[in-house]
Amino acid sequence: MAEGTSGKPLVIGLTGGIGSGKSAVANAFAAASINVTDTDALAHALTAPGERGYEEVLAAFGPDFRQTGGTIDRAALRRLVFADAAARARLEAILHPLIRSAARHEVAAWTSPYGVLVVPLLLERGGLDGVDRVLVVDCPEDEQVRRVVARSGLTEADVRAIMATQLSRGERLARADDTLDNAGPLSAIAPQVSALDLRYRALAAASAYVAGAQGDDGLIPDDE
Repeated sequence: MAEGTSGKPLVIGLTGGIGSGKSAVANAFAAASINVTDTDALAHALTAPGERGYEEVLAAFGPDFRQTGGTIDRAALRRLVFADAAARARLEAILHPLIRSAARHEVAAWTSPYGVLVVPLLLERGGLDGVDRVLVVDCPEDEQVRRVVARSGLTEADVRAIMATQLSRGERLARADDTLDNAGPLSAIAPQVSALDLRYRALAAASAYVAGAQGDDGLIPDDE
């Protein structure tokens, strides 16, 4: 994929299967002073009470998905959409345009040499427009299941049903530009992120140099 274009930072699309540890990796990039936009976080913000997404989701799925405190019952909605493809498509039709708009706004405000855009289903949903490189957080599938069961209370069958709606580990790795091995302890993330950070800073600097050298016609000018 192309390394950056004139007028925008290098965009690293970070993705991986459920339970692979995307948030931990994103946090490590943020600790290195890299701008991070997390589309899951945007989805939560856009479906908070009073937001447009909140009203549209409840209008589409009904008041049974409103909890006593007024917030959306995300767990119930998640169970529905993973079991019902039509419901999933309906939810995505509501949220994806809102998330894309919010993400574009955040990316335009990035100030670091490159930024990380976290999109859990980046490869499954074909959301590669504007992404220069795909970074896949890799983890054995059995370990993914163990982590999600431990943190969420879902059963192994629930988790594997969710995984069945995503690309397999092999398919995801085949489409990656870069990978980060997150099969081990959290302490193993930092050195890998440091190495990727150096690579991405170099790519960002190179693409900025090329963009700066381009003439008005978009070609690198001849020496005078």
